Amino acid sequence: MRQMDIRLDELKHLVSDRAIEGETVLLNMGPQHPSTHGVLRLLLELDGERVVNCVPDVGFLHTGIEKNMETKTYEKALVMADRMDYLNNLGNNLCYCLAVEKLVDLDVPERAQVIRVLLTELQRIASHLVFLGTHALDTGAMSVFLYCFREREIILDIFEMCSGGRMMTAFFRPGGLWRDIPEGFEDAVRDFVDIFPRRIDQYEALLTKNPIYLDRTKGIGGISSEDALRWGLTGPNLRAAGVKFDLRKANPYSGYERYDFEIPVGSAGDVYDRYQVRVAELRQSLRIVEQALNNIPGGPVRSGNRKFVPPPRSELGTSMEALIHHFKLWTEGFPAPKGSVFVAVESPRGELGCYLEGDGGPKPYRIHFRTPSFATVQAIPVMAQGYLVADLVAIISSLDAVLGDVDR
Repeated sequence: MRQMDIRLDELKHLVSDRAIEGETVLLNMGPQHPSTHGVLRLLLELDGERVVNCVPDVGFLHTGIEKNMETKTYEKALVMADRMDYLNNLGNNLCYCLAVEKLVDLDVPERAQVIRVLLTELQRIASHLVFLGTHALDTGAMSVFLYCFREREIILDIFEMCSGGRMMTAFFRPGGLWRDIPEGFEDAVRDFVDIFPRRIDQYEALLTKNPIYLDRTKGIGGISSEDALRWGLTGPNLRAAGVKFDLRKANPYSGYERYDFEIPVGSAGDVYDRYQVRVAELRQSLRIVEQALNNIPGGPVRSGNRKFVPPPRSELGTSMEALIHHFKLWTEGFPAPKGSVFVAVESPRGELGCYLEGDGGPKPYRIHFRTPSFATVQAIPVMAQGYLVADLVAIISSLDAVLGDVDR
C-alpha cells in the first residue's frame, strides 16, 4: 500500500525552512478530495489559510496504457487511447490514427476527414461543458452544472447514434471511420447547432458578471505568458495567458486549414480568463461544426487500401477472399515499416502528441503520448502560491486537468 506520510527530512528540498522549523503547517490535500478532479494529491505548506508552497503528487491512477498498447496490433490498440483523457476519446483516437496513417502512409477519404473534424469539435464542446459545469460547482454555482450536462447529453446521444457507445466510441479507425454516419445524424447535429448559442448565453448570464463569481476568480491564480511557456502549458490555459497558439491554425491537420474560426485569448492568465477563453471556444467550435455539417462530401469513409483496412462488412457474406482478408487483419494485424513518427493535435486541454515507432512487425515497438494535463498539474504551484486554500479549489478546477491524461 502506498505510504501517504512523508518524513520531513525527505521534504527539505520541497518546502521552506519555516516548515522544517514548525512555523508553517504541512497539510495533505487528497487524493480523495472532491475538488482535485481525479486521484491527485497535493502537499500544501500553509501559513494560516494562505498557500506558501504546493507540491503535486501524481501516480495514483497509473494504468500502463502505453505499454498495454504495445502488446496489441495497431488496429486493436486503438481502444486503449479512449481511456486516457476520457473526456476527449475521439480526439485521442484521432491523434493515434493520424500517427498510424503517417507511419504506414495510409490515405483518408475526404468524407471521413470532414466527419472527423465535425465529431472532434463536438467532443471539444462536450469536454468544455464538463469543465464549465464542474468549475462552476467548485465555485458554488450549482445551476450551471445542471445546464451544462443538459447539453452534453445531446452530444453523447449523437455519439451513441454513430458508434453505439456514448463515451468510449472507438469510431475513428486508421484509414477513416468505423462506418458511415447513420440516417438522422445530420438532422440531430443541426438541431444542436440551432439551440446551442442560446444555451451559451444562459451560462454567461449566470456567471460572467456575477459579483460572487468575479470575487472568486478575477485576479486569482494568474500566470504570465513567460511562465506559462516555461512550464509547458498549452491549449486554453496558455491562450488565457495571452499566447495566441492553437495547433489547428499553427500546424493544421485533417483539413483544419479550410475552416474559418478565431483563437480566443486572455491577458491576465487568471481563473476568470481561463473561464472566458473556454466559453469563447464553445462558440468557435460550433462555427467549425456548422461549416463541416454544410460541406460533408459524398464517397467512402474508409481507405480502399486493403493492405491496412478491413473489407466492408457487406462483402463478408458474399466473398471468400474478403472473409479471409478480414480474418487475417484482425488476428494477425498488418506489418508497419521500421521508423518513428510524431503527430500532435489540439485537444480540449492543449497539445496532445503521439510518438509511434514501428519495427516491421504488426505491433508498435513504442508508443508514448505527450499529454497536456501532465504539464498543467506541474504548474499548479506557480499559480497557487500566495493564495488561500479556498482559492486553490477554484484554481485547480479552472485548469481542467484530467488525471487519466496525466498518469497513463
